Order: sequence, then structure tokens, then C-alpha cells
Amino acid sequence: MNVVLVDDDHLVCASLKVILETDPQVHIVASGSNGAEAVALYEEYRPDVLLMDIRMDGLTGLDAAEQILQADCHARILFLTTFSDDEYIIRALKIGAKGYIIKERFETILPSLKAVYSGQSVFGDEIVTKIPNLMQAPQKPFDFSSYHITEKELSIITLVAKGLSNREIAEQLYLSEGTVRNYLSVILEKLRLRDRTQLAVFYFNHGMPTGF
Repeated sequence: MNVVLVDDDHLVCASLKVILETDPQVHIVASGSNGAEAVALYEEYRPDVLLMDIRMDGLTGLDAAEQILQADCHARILFLTTFSDDEYIIRALKIGAKGYIIKERFETILPSLKAVYSGQSVFGDEIVTKIPNLMQAPQKPFDFSSYHITEKELSIITLVAKGLSNREIAEQLYLSEGTVRNYLSVILEKLRLRDRTQLAVFYFNHGMPTGF
């Protein structure tokens, strides 16, 4: 796994490099200290994961991530920060970051990096508990049927937005977990989204469903 590491604290960069490279599968191919360097290093190395701080001088990590994701929607970006600021979390979710974890919990960094590399979205416990309160309940009607979303699919979308796991959704809708996974794959394809985190954000951003 090739990783680019960006943090404006050189000591943090050096410490993270030592910690992460204890795993022989992890290779820190380059490191930077600001958002502009993050953009340039991503373009040069095309890493499997970009591990990046948020608050940096000049171009912030969020600004850099937005630029990178506009150019490459498949970029895997994991934010590692000391700040669980609500505005940062919301923006990280909206731009499509694959994860947001708190820097002080060093033991979670390597597992989170591997999870993002495998295609999962990772948000630390401190972040996950905030998401339902951060995202406003839908206010404006939105016609999900314009995306050819069925009633069953809408039920699954709603439960995903409420934070239920595939197993919990399966139990509530009397389906198998495999069927729920299949439904989710179809839903994500219809809405042109990458994962269940983006699906929840899409639901909260677009309002109460109509057209059913």
C-alpha cells in the first residue's frame, strides 16, 4: 500500500512514518506539509491512500482534498486531525473523503488506513456519534423516483441514513444480508455514489422523499 502523508508538523510526519511502516505492507512514498504540496504529491505519486491533516497554512487539507477529488473521484483520502470541528466534518463528508479520524488515537490509524485502502469509509467514534445531529433532517421534498428508486430501495436508503448496519436493515425488512448488499449496490449505481456514507449524506442533503 503506497501512502502519501501530509501534515504541517514535521515531528508528527516523522512519528507517523515510523508507526505506519512497522507494517511491511505500508510504504510512505512521500510526505508534505501543506495542501498545495498534497495536490502536487497526489498527482505525482497517485498513492493508494492520502493521509492528511486538515488545518494547514495556505491551502487547507479540505481545499486540497476537494481539488484532488474533482480531478480523481476515486482518490482515497483519510483525514487525520486534532480537530473534530462540526463544519470540518460536514465538509469532509460532502466532498467525499473516505475517512476522518482523531490524531490522538494512534492505535486506530493503521487499521483505519487499511480499511480505507480496502474501499471502506472510516469515521472515528467521536465523529460517527456527531453525524446524525450535524446533518439537518430533510426539509425540502425530493423526488427519488426521478432516479428510478423503488419503494424498497427508498426504505433501505432511509435506514442507511439512520445509521443501521446491513444486518440490522435485513432484520427490519425481513431480507437476507446478501439481498441488502445487492440492493445497496444497485442504489449506489443509480445515484452515482461510492459508498453508504455518501448515500447518507445524499439523503440528508436532498430532503424528504416524494413521488411514492
